[in-house]
Amino acid sequence: MASFDHTRTLILLIVLTIFLSPTSSAVSPPSSVCQYTQYPSFCRSNLPINNSSANVHDYGRFSVRKSISAANKFSNLINKYLSRSSSLTTGAIRALEDCQYLAGVNIDFLTSTFQTVDKSQTAISTMKSEDIQTMLSAILTNTQTCIDGIQAIASTWSSKNGVLAPLTNDNKLYSVSLSLFNRGWGKNKKKNTSGLHKKHVGFKNGSLPLKMSERSKAIFETVGRRKLLQTDDEGDQVVVSDIVVVSQDGSGNFTTISDAINFAPNKSQAADGYFMIYVTAGVYEEYVNIPKNKYYLMMIGDGINQTIITGDRNVVDGWTTFNSATFIVTAPNFVAVNITIRNTAGAVKHQAVALRNGADLSAFYSCSFEGYQDTLYTHSLRQFYRECDIYGTVDFIFGNAAVVFQNCNLYPRLPMANQFNAITAQGRTDPGQNTGTSIQNCNIRAAEDLGTTKTYLGRPWKEYSRTVYIKTFMDSLIDGSGWREWSGDFALNTSYYAEFDNTGPGSDTSRRVTWPGFHVINATDAVNFTTSSFILGDEFLPQTGVPYNGGL
Repeated sequence: MASFDHTRTLILLIVLTIFLSPTSSAVSPPSSVCQYTQYPSFCRSNLPINNSSANVHDYGRFSVRKSISAANKFSNLINKYLSRSSSLTTGAIRALEDCQYLAGVNIDFLTSTFQTVDKSQTAISTMKSEDIQTMLSAILTNTQTCIDGIQAIASTWSSKNGVLAPLTNDNKLYSVSLSLFNRGWGKNKKKNTSGLHKKHVGFKNGSLPLKMSERSKAIFETVGRRKLLQTDDEGDQVVVSDIVVVSQDGSGNFTTISDAINFAPNKSQAADGYFMIYVTAGVYEEYVNIPKNKYYLMMIGDGINQTIITGDRNVVDGWTTFNSATFIVTAPNFVAVNITIRNTAGAVKHQAVALRNGADLSAFYSCSFEGYQDTLYTHSLRQFYRECDIYGTVDFIFGNAAVVFQNCNLYPRLPMANQFNAITAQGRTDPGQNTGTSIQNCNIRAAEDLGTTKTYLGRPWKEYSRTVYIKTFMDSLIDGSGWREWSGDFALNTSYYAEFDNTGPGSDTSRRVTWPGFHVINATDAVNFTTSSFILGDEFLPQTGVPYNGGL
């Protein structure tokens, strides 16, 4: 975590200045501020401010500062545990390494949040407000991911409570920060009330910057002629700064995808255009990780089942769910096209992720994700999937991103004996999070091997789980009840599950569950979960070249 050291030092100096100031005359926050949070008593006791006229912005800033201090303290705690790794099991080390990484991301996000709220009372754009709410939502998700990982190895690690106890308080503090931000700086999202917006963009050869080499231009034009991304008459363009080719026969620039990623520039800007990695047909047995500093990277293959990336890490063999993925991406503004990503561990190995996506403003177009339990981990931040195929069994689309699946094919397949299938397991833990899974204009059909396995639309992994199906074809494999409990009555009152204008024999809602959290909604409600409204797709998708419908 050395990359965070300089930032942490600066932030700690700020925090120390704040917390070493005299507090003898501190007053509790007025209940009118803390009442908007999930933890009002915690809020009142943990946010003392020496100003009886303090408003929600003052408390919001103070809460974010205190959150930075807590995140740094927790990161140092994890580092201390890992420094004694010789006494830890492999499972404990891997879980702690996940926590170490996630704590670093949280420090980054909190630092960015503070830079915004420290300069602003109320003047903040809709997109900036959405950015901050997204980061604060992801901080809670990251913390919960750490908790889940530690709990999974709890029986083999005696010191687990030394990590779980501080995380519980940290989670409350992060929740308070999110609530106060939403109250003080939050904006209503842009609403596409007509539901008619439609946008298609694509490659045009003329969009290439002159600095691109002649060889790369030729490759780009070859790829373009294969119509990997459709072009329409509106003249929209995808800007590409350069291209490298990955080919296993040695005819390209690299023989492995990882080498090409390492070569890509760091922290490119939108104006620079995408750095494109063209991966030719072949089966690539490698674990791909696109780190957070590889902004604006575009990866294009030769097609589903032509360019294949495959691995078999899984929980049974000692990996955490978080790090079992064949393909991991955390770099913002990532785009992938025409690629198959697999985890071949099989149903018997339980959790085994094909793709883990924690990349903000990322898009996958014409890709396939193949696995069994936990195939596609839409972990956090804002994501979009178009015309993708997704195969799996138990909870095979799970996580806590704000994500839209559009015109995709979902294929439940045969699980282990005595298991049922749940297509989604959405992980929203706080009502202030802007997260959820929206499945629009998709098709749900049985994979060839499914048989008579009971299959459900989803189940509530976390307390405020949120999933919506819109205009989706549901074949007869979907059980009439539609949705399945997680455990007893957990989250049946607090989750939000909704269906709108779906078709097919599995879409009949007359026998659906009667939970308070289940709804059959109208167009006015459904439009809130469209690409333009739910993930503000109009702000980032046009530059990607990925086609999308903004409304219903």
